[in-house]
Amino acid sequence: MNEITNNDNALYDSIREILLSARHRVYSAANAEMVQAYWNIGRCIVEYEQAGNVRAEYGKAVMQNLSKRLTAEFGKGFTETNLKYMRLFYQAFPIRHALRDELSWTHYRMLIKVENPDARAYYVDECAKGNWSTRQLERQINSFCYERVISSRNKEAVVSDVLEKEPPRTPEDFIKDPYVLEFVGIKQNPDVYEKDLESALINEMERFMLELGRGFAFVARQKHLDLGGEHFYIDLVFYNFLLKCFVLIDIKTDKLTHQDIGQMDTYVRIYDDLQRVDGDNPTIGLILCAEKNETIVKYSVLNDSKQLFASKYQLTLPTEEELKRHIEQERRRIEDRGYFE
Repeated sequence: MNEITNNDNALYDSIREILLSARHRVYSAANAEMVQAYWNIGRCIVEYEQAGNVRAEYGKAVMQNLSKRLTAEFGKGFTETNLKYMRLFYQAFPIRHALRDELSWTHYRMLIKVENPDARAYYVDECAKGNWSTRQLERQINSFCYERVISSRNKEAVVSDVLEKEPPRTPEDFIKDPYVLEFVGIKQNPDVYEKDLESALINEMERFMLELGRGFAFVARQKHLDLGGEHFYIDLVFYNFLLKCFVLIDIKTDKLTHQDIGQMDTYVRIYDDLQRVDGDNPTIGLILCAEKNETIVKYSVLNDSKQLFASKYQLTLPTEEELKRHIEQERRRIEDRGYFE
């Protein structure tokens, strides 16, 4: 086998830099055009309303019809909620030249909720200069970073703890941003949302549940949910014909958090509201935490009628011990291959 020389590495590094730079330019261009377009859509809506064309119920019907027509031609990015955000976007940033190409539409959706103009301007500047991810921005807003900065003598220390917890954005984020994909007309590929270890564990869990039998039928993987413009993905969805209910599974490779539990409870409520039909039992949510030090299994059944099928529930679903043992074995097997850190 040929040895890799320093010259080979230099060639690889040069090509890698070309590709990363190209990806960054693609992301920046697509993102900037999308933000500008949404600003202009907001302007059109506001100017239409200011011209006296909208009155209460008639205005609501206009937005509904507009959303329906735009969605039919341009995709899911034009829900009524998103159109309202575009209107608020223009109202919060009436000067187009004040927009920053470094910020995504998701950043701006968060920023328009900041009522204080000075605080909003601070977050815009810091977000652009620091290349903050949307999670970083959300943490800063929720922790009242601006208010703490203006009252603190050590301004840098106020923000450093949050920035250390979340990595900055990378050009690769382009392929993971549902809004950008929708805007440029690219169909979302669930595979790009999976981390390596998570993806391998999801593969094994899908196989395990189906081989286990007990009435499980595969429904979806990385099931996309659009909740008022926010995008979520359920790792695995099954329907169990013995229990007559949906079973939702999320796998976490980090420590289980209250947010993870609350998110699963939300998924369960959505499936009960939108997918369950007469005769179906309540949806079951299952969270598997595959953290190195501990494997945790968390069930979620929100409907009080769960007791009506408790005996079937216990016999049909794998036990906590079965799930823990399987996840621990698979995690060790995958990590022993040396593919993942």
